[in-house]
Amino acid sequence: MTNENPERGAINPYAGMRRVPGFEVTSADIRDGEPLPAETYDFDSGGQNRSPQLAWSGFPQGTRSFVVTCFDPDAPTGSGFWHWSVANIPAGVTSLPAGAGDPTKGLLPAGAITMPNETRVSEFIGAGPPQGTGVHHYWFVVHALDVPRIDIDPQATPAVLGFLMRDHVLARGILVATGEYGHVG
Repeated sequence: MTNENPERGAINPYAGMRRVPGFEVTSADIRDGEPLPAETYDFDSGGQNRSPQLAWSGFPQGTRSFVVTCFDPDAPTGSGFWHWSVANIPAGVTSLPAGAGDPTKGLLPAGAITMPNETRVSEFIGAGPPQGTGVHHYWFVVHALDVPRIDIDPQATPAVLGFLMRDHVLARGILVATGEYGHVG
């Protein structure tokens, strides 16, 4: 998927950023434009806080690392909600298994850094849209970078990561799934 699709909800968090080519992101667990499965919701919503399986291909030659993020721009916060961000994924890695967002499972490649999510925990936190806030769009994005790593404090926020990598993004693959209060799986 590319980052040019206006049909992905009312808020496109990448609309104001430098335009870059897109590449394909797929998942055995989620589909573009479709509801998230139950296991990708947070515990309070009846889910398992399990990050979905993701795979990517078609990224540009010259890619030296990847960053994977999950962001909900529809969260009623004025600044969205970061669910997950992982930096410094080596260029030879083109997929993450389901559950890679759980640091106790050791499923991320060596050298990868998980930034704290909005709850200040360095792991994936599942969808938990509040009652009355409508449909939320969960942007799972793989960013192809022209550097082998981003030098960042592991306790920095995903927004700081976005700032530090902004001039290094060669391309971006996007998969957007939806979630809504009371509609778990």
